[in-house]
Order: sequence, then C-alpha cells, then structure tokens
Amino acid sequence: MNLDIDLQQACEDYETPSLDQFSRWVAQALQEARYDVPADMPIEMTLRLVDTYESRELNRTYRDKDRPTNVLSFPFETPEDIPLALLGDLVICAPVVEREAAEQNKTREAHWAHMVVHGTLHLLGYDHIEEQDAETMEALEVQTLAQLGFADPYVIDN
Repeated sequence: MNLDIDLQQACEDYETPSLDQFSRWVAQALQEARYDVPADMPIEMTLRLVDTYESRELNRTYRDKDRPTNVLSFPFETPEDIPLALLGDLVICAPVVEREAAEQNKTREAHWAHMVVHGTLHLLGYDHIEEQDAETMEALEVQTLAQLGFADPYVIDN
C-alpha cells in the first residue's frame, strides 16, 4: 500500500506517536475496511496534531460544539472524473487524547491508535449517529485494533 501522510505537529510539549506508527494504524484501518484504490496510486491524507485551543475552534466552527474534542475528520470528496485517493484531514487533539487515556486507564499508544483508526474510518464514510451504523463502525474498530495488538477500546477498566 502506497500511503502518504502529511504529518503536521501543531502542538508542543506532548510526546506523540511516530509517523511510522500513524502509518501502520491508518494502513490497517484501510485494509480492514477493504478500502480499494488502484495499486499505482498513492493514498494521501493529512494528520494534524493540535492543542486544545485549535481543537476547540475547529469543533465550534464545524460542529457547533464549544469544546475541544479528541478527533475531528474532514473527508475529501473526490470529483468522479479525477482519479485521486485523497482521504482528507484528521485533526487529533494531543492533550485530550492524553487525558482520556489516563481517565480510561489505557496506554497512551492504545488510545492514540484508537483515535487514528476511528478518524480514518470516518474519512471512509463510517459514522456512529444511528445505532446500527455505530455497531458496524465499532466492530470494525475493535477488529482493526485487535490486528494491531490492542485490546477492545470500548472496554474501560476503572
């Protein structure tokens, strides 16, 4: 799989996963979702790591929610007559991911992987608004994360 991730580090003071880790997690999500792209075409996406201020601004602007959030996804809708495999943009808020991992007694790596897989599936059109869609998406997340060696992210040990 030819995957090109434009990694943008827009927050400081947070230890974030490497580009190799992000690439492995995205590739596994694409594989489990059976994402089909011509072999000679690179799959492209932007992954932006932000602080709470930027996350809050984006969440307020695009979702009318005045608070930072863990991950936002902005799928790119490719015109039918243009052969592109541009998935879109993922914006992940490092401080929120770190806080959630601690609150949920998860390793930071496992929670980062979950946010990347979750966001990638959103870029592919999966959502969790309706219960049946949520079950489908969550099952795919659990399956993908298991292939990566992570536990079910929806089982929270407190």
